[in-house]
Amino acid sequence: MVELGIGDEAPYFDLPRDGGGRVSLTDFAGKPLVLFFYPKDDTTACTAESVSFTALAADFEKAGAAVLGMSPDSVKSHDKFVKKHALSVSLASDEEKTAAESYGVWREKSMYGRTFMGVVRSTFLIGADGKIVRIWDKVKVAGHAEAVLAAVKEL
Repeated sequence: MVELGIGDEAPYFDLPRDGGGRVSLTDFAGKPLVLFFYPKDDTTACTAESVSFTALAADFEKAGAAVLGMSPDSVKSHDKFVKKHALSVSLASDEEKTAAESYGVWREKSMYGRTFMGVVRSTFLIGADGKIVRIWDKVKVAGHAEAVLAAVKEL
């Protein structure tokens, strides 16, 4: 498993995104990027997290940062999720889990005594220079987007 730390170069990604087209790390060169990994479209916590980042999208933009969500769901699933919840944040489709693995968020999880591999809800704040500024691991959704916004404003 990859262990990224503060000051590490953010791993490169180039993935399909909601609405068609592709999104890559280089698209955000020169500006901070909030990259949040979540397990599954349209589940309770993932919806709450995506909606809270959407609610603060204008504040992130004003602070000069982009926000990108990422999960192993397909582009088709992302498109339905965006439409259903009126999301304004972009969503990348990491179906092969290459980005999740390179960021170290594809890990063994357990629920109801069963272990399985899945995305551990995590957020990375990547600086304008492409280096990791802050990492939130095993995120609790309540108040998370606000905490990330506060960290962006400190840059």
